[in-house]
Amino acid sequence: MVDSRYKILSKINYPSDIKQLNIAELPELCKELRQYILEVISCNAGHLGSSLGAVELTVAIHYVFDTPNDNLIWDVGHQAYPHKILTGRKQEFDSIRTFGGISGFPKMTESEYDAFGTGHASTSISAALGMAIAAQRNGENEKHSIAVIGDGSMGGGMAFEAMNNAGATNANLLVVLNDNGIAIDKSVGAIKEYFLHMSMSKSYNDFRDKIWNILSGNEAKRRQRRMLRQVKSHVKASIFDEGNMFESLGMRYFGPTDGHDVIELVEILTKLKNLKGPKLLHCITVKGKGYLEAEKDQVRFHAPGTFDLETGNSTNEAKDLPPKYQDVFGETITKLAEENDKIIGITAAMPTGCSLNIMMEKFPERTFDVGIAEEHAVTFAAGLAAKGMKPYCAIYSTFLQRSYDQIIHDVALQKLPVVFCIDRAGLVGEDGPTHHGNFDLAYLRSIPNMIIAAPINEYDLQDMIYTAQFSELPYAIRYPRARGINQNWKKENFELIETGKGKILTQGKDIAVISIGHVGNEVIKALKMLEKENITPTHADIKFLKPIDETLLHEICKNHKKIITVEDGTIVGGLGTAVVEFISDNNYDCKVKRLGIPDRFIEQGSLSQLYKLCGIDAESIASEIMKMN
Repeated sequence: MVDSRYKILSKINYPSDIKQLNIAELPELCKELRQYILEVISCNAGHLGSSLGAVELTVAIHYVFDTPNDNLIWDVGHQAYPHKILTGRKQEFDSIRTFGGISGFPKMTESEYDAFGTGHASTSISAALGMAIAAQRNGENEKHSIAVIGDGSMGGGMAFEAMNNAGATNANLLVVLNDNGIAIDKSVGAIKEYFLHMSMSKSYNDFRDKIWNILSGNEAKRRQRRMLRQVKSHVKASIFDEGNMFESLGMRYFGPTDGHDVIELVEILTKLKNLKGPKLLHCITVKGKGYLEAEKDQVRFHAPGTFDLETGNSTNEAKDLPPKYQDVFGETITKLAEENDKIIGITAAMPTGCSLNIMMEKFPERTFDVGIAEEHAVTFAAGLAAKGMKPYCAIYSTFLQRSYDQIIHDVALQKLPVVFCIDRAGLVGEDGPTHHGNFDLAYLRSIPNMIIAAPINEYDLQDMIYTAQFSELPYAIRYPRARGINQNWKKENFELIETGKGKILTQGKDIAVISIGHVGNEVIKALKMLEKENITPTHADIKFLKPIDETLLHEICKNHKKIITVEDGTIVGGLGTAVVEFISDNNYDCKVKRLGIPDRFIEQGSLSQLYKLCGIDAESIASEIMKMN
């Protein structure tokens, strides 16, 4: 709660209030805003480093531009916490990412100041360009569209597609490049090196002095126009002899400038506001700015969980717990890579999140972080597979959606044995609908030549990762953002899993429950609850959605008239649909109840809250079994 300690922030409810401040008061507002974010997020886990680094940018943009009349779009969106606080959500900021609270990302239905919903990277420039063109068509020639892009998002192909398009227009578009050199892990690739070269260029100080002096003052309009033409040619020549990449794409380039000098930012943005056409302001920022612990450990403080504000130490670390599925993946693929030199690890800007950093440390020459470029990651993997390598492509489920065409066209159509390790499958909790991995079972199931597997525990995951290296077809393994079931999880020897073979875990009567993946543990809990009621259903862990175990399904359908399917994926097109199709195709007379994620977007909340909301927690499953009994 903002109280009297925050002398300036306590008076700010909307951007119109910021405009009433003297420009000299803005640094203090930034200081208070940063402190409030730290106070809240240290106790209520969220994305910290990106938002701390964007404080001055946020204040300056709202001070200069007329939001929400001007469109402001935040790429990825986890840098938008200062924006949320300054746009009417200050008092409810401590509810961020909680069930029923405000979203951790910009959301159009939440506020008119959230011009566009974001959660995936590299989308802002495309959306802002569309809005700028729409403003032209509507005769709103004074309206501005601003895209703030950073955290590695400029390396995504979609950003370049948008700039290529924007450069051929006269749209009133401003791109603010929030260049902090890091996504979640350190940024990678030639674009990162290019930005570093620009920021370290010998002409940096000379550039700023000359260019902003030209833009300053009260020259006559004719002289200003002539000077601005000089600016354009000077920019091209001053950074690199061969010209500037953004200028080559038709974007007027300005910078680099200090993204933490709020007064200078206001001056620069005020000048740029009067320049028509597409333009880009390059700002150098520090992720985690203003909190020493976050500046020192930028990877951890991207989303640190709860922590002690004085020491930076985590306050939510539990000991003696089963492993995270991500760590099981990282340890297993590293062990396999020791024995099979054809194994290549690939991820799209998430080596630490996916735990591929474990392999990266031991086999750096065989582990590739391709940046925020999922489409490239998949086709890169296809090229490796075409020449005899065994690529394991580790991508979050929600981001794998971005490469659907490549999975079909470049991998499955050509029967290339790429292994897809689909992290964060199913509900992911507080990140909400932009990050839930609800759709992978359904969207992969429709693709020919795909193998789709889901482990019920960490032992299955290890064996599936081991087995996948021998597959001659694309092999997808999906696992959740969750922990396994046993502290002593490391297998001494991996075992081949028969593709398309499920398993009866509990033999019962009357009702059969068929589950896939980790959510099967909720079924196990449900069956234990029902023991006192003398209700003993059969429980089958199907393991593979494709090819599905038809022998097992025949056995179930012959011996059970009532079937419940349970999956932590969309109810449309997944396991339940596959079972219903099998029953229809084989003329069985079985009653089927499908449990899964409903056909709607699910909001944020804890996993236990969301499982209950979707009816796939143990109590809900037990209740459905009793209803059907």
